[in-house]
Amino acid sequence: MENQLIFIAKLLVVSAVLSLLMKYVLPSAPIPATVTNALILVLSPTVIMAIALLWRFQTQKQT
Repeated sequence: MENQLIFIAKLLVVSAVLSLLMKYVLPSAPIPATVTNALILVLSPTVIMAIALLWRFQTQKQT
């Protein structure tokens, strides 16, 4: 149970850091406002979290 709480806490921290980067750092970056760039920025946190969860699931499944 403790390992799950630590993992969830890590996911929350990573998500918060990504959100803060998107809110405060990326507006000052010279990235053109295109649909593709908007989709990448909006969907990247979800994709990263999905990859992390799938990786975690695979490692738990093997043990």
